[in-house]
Amino acid sequence: MLVHVPGALGGEEVARFRQIMDLAEWEDGASTAGANSGLVKRNRQMSPDSEAARALGARLLSALVANPAFVSAAIPLRIFPPLFNRYGEGDRFEPHVDNAVRGDALTGERLRVDLAATVFLSQPEEYDGGELIVDDIYGSRQFKLPAGDLVLYAAGSIHMVTPVTRGVRLASFVWLQSMIRADEARGLVHDLDSAIQGLAPRLYADDPDLRRLASVYHNLIRHWGEA
Repeated sequence: MLVHVPGALGGEEVARFRQIMDLAEWEDGASTAGANSGLVKRNRQMSPDSEAARALGARLLSALVANPAFVSAAIPLRIFPPLFNRYGEGDRFEPHVDNAVRGDALTGERLRVDLAATVFLSQPEEYDGGELIVDDIYGSRQFKLPAGDLVLYAAGSIHMVTPVTRGVRLASFVWLQSMIRADEARGLVHDLDSAIQGLAPRLYADDPDLRRLASVYHNLIRHWGEA
């Protein structure tokens, strides 16, 4: 699964995030990487335990769970507190796969990492390089999106951030556990929901075929979902 969600965070919110991040203290990004990922990760991040990071994370989560496109694609069960990173000139993240399980040091909560999301917080013209590249069944796909846009992808995908050669790339990244574990099944449910949403404006609200499709959608979640 690989989904682009435009405007996951609105322009005013992006500006507020940037104001807070401009005043933040940054630490070595390898501190939240796994043993292997830490060897290929070069960037800076806000301390996950800092008041600023937790406050921004809560605001971002509120925006994501209120976004129908994100919820439709992710079908989230648990979401790890968002992290915030900074790539300056020369920073990069070589090809890697995310850890399968994450634990929150403050709450002790653990989750299986099914999906990862990157929320871009810098405009593309603010930096050179810094593209997110994700490998999926269709090959490598490259993303350098407007500030506020999100890309959601399977955490088991090999992915990387290319070296930044000018400017600064700011972003947030989120790990989550979906109600539907299997990526293929989740993709089918998302495709079905997208088709229903596309048909709805063209049909009556009580159209029997639309009701039947909605019933299939919810019954598939009952069949595959965990709660």
